[in-house]
Amino acid sequence: MASDMNTGLMDQRGKNFRIDGDRLWDSLMEMAKIGPGVAGGNNRQTLTDEDAEGRRLYQAWCEAEGLEMGLDKMGTMFARREGTDPSLPPVMVGSHLDTSRPVENMTASRRAGRAGDIRTLNETGIKTRHPIEVVNWTNEEGTRFSPPMMASGVFAGVHTLDWAYGRTDAAGKTVGGELERIGWIGDEEVGARKLAAFFELHIEQGPILEDENIDIGVVTHGQGLNWLQVTLTGKEAHTGSTPMPKRVNAGLGMARITQLVDEIAWSHAPLAVGAVGHCDVYPNSRNIIPGKVVFTVDFRHPKQEVIDDMEARLRAGAAEICKEIGLEMDIEQAGKFDPVEFDDGCVGAIRRAAQRLGYSHRDIVSGAGHDACWINRVAPTAMIMCPCVDGLSHNEAEDITKDWATAGADVLFHAVVETAGIVDD
Repeated sequence: MASDMNTGLMDQRGKNFRIDGDRLWDSLMEMAKIGPGVAGGNNRQTLTDEDAEGRRLYQAWCEAEGLEMGLDKMGTMFARREGTDPSLPPVMVGSHLDTSRPVENMTASRRAGRAGDIRTLNETGIKTRHPIEVVNWTNEEGTRFSPPMMASGVFAGVHTLDWAYGRTDAAGKTVGGELERIGWIGDEEVGARKLAAFFELHIEQGPILEDENIDIGVVTHGQGLNWLQVTLTGKEAHTGSTPMPKRVNAGLGMARITQLVDEIAWSHAPLAVGAVGHCDVYPNSRNIIPGKVVFTVDFRHPKQEVIDDMEARLRAGAAEICKEIGLEMDIEQAGKFDPVEFDDGCVGAIRRAAQRLGYSHRDIVSGAGHDACWINRVAPTAMIMCPCVDGLSHNEAEDITKDWATAGADVLFHAVVETAGIVDD
């Protein structure tokens, strides 16, 4: 990764270089006007007309800075600032412009602020050996078209292009068809670009940084996750006329297993989390004892062996609960994501940048999935996190401050430039 010489040059020439926070904020607010939500959030779901409008604004920003725009077959946008050695693979930086359902606030748009790094480079006249590319991945959220992190997944070889094209939304429209409709499908093969490193800036989506009054989260790992679907089958019966000893209540089994999930997660504190999310109760009537319930369990931890232990304990404990009540049980895996360990070199560049700039920082684990988690499979990768108000995310109350956004962009700028290698004129 970055050499000692590049680090020294950053210390000498780049120490006082800062992102223009006011300009960054103005750009973020400009993007936030596209796809406004009902209560102050954003509704710019992937491959909608609003997404297309956001892309056009982003393209205009990039063209104003003299960047060359590339577009692949998944609609991912690559804005390139050439290096002094064009033969070298680029250092990529970016995220996504799409939002989830209309429950995200403007922080979703604030991910578009990567162009601020390029503006600062151009104004300061800094040249880098490696090209720098700012990327907008298609369909990170996965709200309209499942799964999330779709384009980055195709780029990393996790999904095939044809499979991604065939994903449908609730109206039966396909990814491939909507890419064509909004006019953002390119000719470049997905994954054809080789890269030297990838950096992503994101809000924490949790309360740790704000609670501890920390400016920057240095993301060392991404949590692995295990989604399990549990089906419990009992016997429907009248709630009023069925004696308590005669009941085979599937809802009671779900309640006890929900408590078990919580206990298992607490036993692996502080990094483990677990919860019952979606649930369906049958027949879902106020005067009928549930005869069947189907619900999902979400376990997460940065170590696979802990995730495996949590699942094993769930299966054993749930079996005992069902035996006591008289329920039949079936557990199937509904989804899985392996833990991610980010590149030491990229993580080090982020840590040095925060130190150089005087920002308080701490190591942190990402509890959510991000494009960086897939790109980590094909290139050295790391993430930066900034605080968010009350730790809220995917909520119209989601918010950050200008100072938090600026600090994150400052650290991103320095980490990327150090990795790309300053050329000393």
